[in-house]
Amino acid sequence: MRVSTVASRIGVILVTGALFVALTGSAAFAGSPNGAASQRPVFYEGKQVTVNMFEVPASETLLDHNRSTNTIYASNDLDDEQDFLSVIDAIQGEGMNPLWHQVLIVFNDGFTPHQFTSEDDVLAAASGPDPEITLVPTDEVYRCSIVRSK
Repeated sequence: MRVSTVASRIGVILVTGALFVALTGSAAFAGSPNGAASQRPVFYEGKQVTVNMFEVPASETLLDHNRSTNTIYASNDLDDEQDFLSVIDAIQGEGMNPLWHQVLIVFNDGFTPHQFTSEDDVLAAASGPDPEITLVPTDEVYRCSIVRSK
């Protein structure tokens, strides 16, 4: 094989490798907000599951036109570190829509904050004559998929 042919092939390999790293390397090492870096544990009916989520842009408009979202109950905004694991109201095969409306759990005065593990627990704590929590709907929607159940 001629030296110029070998050099040409090596050049193609190096350029292809550099292009691959340029296209994939930064996302792989930076922790893409749409990939595994956005995975978090949540509770569904007393069981812990792992979800992959990201906030949908223009969520408020989406909520105005799409009433078939699921609910994710969070102790504070999902973009921030959570005090407790969130609670979801559905999984695949049980009426799940990939769009989740964020509802904040706010503990009322005189009640100690704690972990909820099901939507039934959340709704029970928000009802009655002296509710333990107040549910505060937000204008944020998240795209959420379940990636693992325990």
